[in-house]
Amino acid sequence: MDCRIALPVIQDAGIRTPADHKEKCAVFGVWGDAHGARLAYLGLYAQQHRGQESSGIAVSDGAVLHAHTGMGLVPEVFDAETLEKIDVKGGRGAIGHNRYSTAGGSVSCNAQPLLESYIGGQVAVSHNGNLINCTALRRRFEEAGHLFHTTSDTEVIVHLLASPAQQKSPDPLMATLRHLQGAFSLVFLFPDRIEAARDPWGWRPLSIGRLPRGQFVVASETVALDVIGARFVRDVLPGEIVTISDRGLESRRFAEVAERTALCAFEHVYFAHPASNVFGQNVELAREKMGEALSREAPPPKSVDFIVPMPDSGRSAALGFARACGVQYREAIVPNRYVGRTFIKPTQTERTAAVRLKLNIIDELVRGKRLLIVDDSIVRGTTTKAKMDQLRAAGAKEIHLRISCPPIRNPCYFGVDFAERSQLIATGKTVDQIREYLGVDSLHYLSLEGLLSCMNEPARNYCTACWSGEYRLDPDHPEGEYVIEPEQMKMFG
Repeated sequence: MDCRIALPVIQDAGIRTPADHKEKCAVFGVWGDAHGARLAYLGLYAQQHRGQESSGIAVSDGAVLHAHTGMGLVPEVFDAETLEKIDVKGGRGAIGHNRYSTAGGSVSCNAQPLLESYIGGQVAVSHNGNLINCTALRRRFEEAGHLFHTTSDTEVIVHLLASPAQQKSPDPLMATLRHLQGAFSLVFLFPDRIEAARDPWGWRPLSIGRLPRGQFVVASETVALDVIGARFVRDVLPGEIVTISDRGLESRRFAEVAERTALCAFEHVYFAHPASNVFGQNVELAREKMGEALSREAPPPKSVDFIVPMPDSGRSAALGFARACGVQYREAIVPNRYVGRTFIKPTQTERTAAVRLKLNIIDELVRGKRLLIVDDSIVRGTTTKAKMDQLRAAGAKEIHLRISCPPIRNPCYFGVDFAERSQLIATGKTVDQIREYLGVDSLHYLSLEGLLSCMNEPARNYCTACWSGEYRLDPDHPEGEYVIEPEQMKMFG
């Protein structure tokens, strides 16, 4: 059966958020190592930048699954004693998950991996992405009498897998995935195997690695493979299920690759680790290229004394910018390494406080100087304004701000927790109005064409909806085979 998706690009005109389940997280899995939980711990630690709200690890001893989850950073959830306890319960396989905060969803019940029992046995699930048909599916399950214990869309996947309709299928997991619409990179742990899958559009990254003794590993980013000493093998393909078991690695397809994939360009702009290769392209080098392109589009005034990066994610683009324009690069803003990423703090109060804690200005490098600041993006604008106010207070004579991506004017429904449209600083404002609000002397963004010119894949293969407003799928009206019709619900009970 041809499962190729052929849906039109949707021009957004005020689409409502379908559910509060947006998750930009880290997933990890390893099979065949006696200390899989320890490897999962390291793999999650390496991907801490992808989620700071909660963390968890599930393990299999070959017959039974056990899990430990909690709120906080990886080393806060897993101390030496806790890790030892869960490690000895494993021995065959382990999966892990870091979750990043979403408004209204920062509760312990949403911590993953989600461990459940059903007619097929036990399963644990780690999910990175966002299902746009989650609300409709959940409502139909609830109408059929199903009980939910979380507000996460991941639980809907478990209910689908456990339903009679899917269990009667020759391949229940494949049948389940065909009903999901949106962005998902999933790692399932069963007592005897790991199953990893990626949506047909390829929104979120998911890579396969191999340890020196032959065990296979999956992770959201290749930096996790590097940390545990695994060799990168390949990416999980869009529309593919990869099985990792005692037999090694096997593959099957649940859908063909979409005619136009939807690789998230914001992974390279901000979210991914600089050492990672995402969608076949190194993140650090991509960001440096963005800085070079930005320098060509918006050269610095001749009076500028220094190019200054906004730590940490603006550093790579600033290096490229300085190299291209020949202006001296100086680190005049020093980050506090013990404060997390401000973009993924759950409330604005926490984000603003974190900015003040996180960034320390070197007054001697700033006072009386004309600075060109390079940052990767502006979302709500309030934290950026706080940064600019700090520089003014330190005595900066001029501040010229350059942003290495276009203005973010639209929400993301496929895995990035951008604010609602009304809360995005660029929505309904000109660049000059934004400049005035931020209190800077000049402001320029990298054009969308300039950004896409820095990417390895053809421009048509990237999702740019947060900038362009062009969505591959309509979040309000999921279509096609991936939606379960009401008459099918009689088989769900």
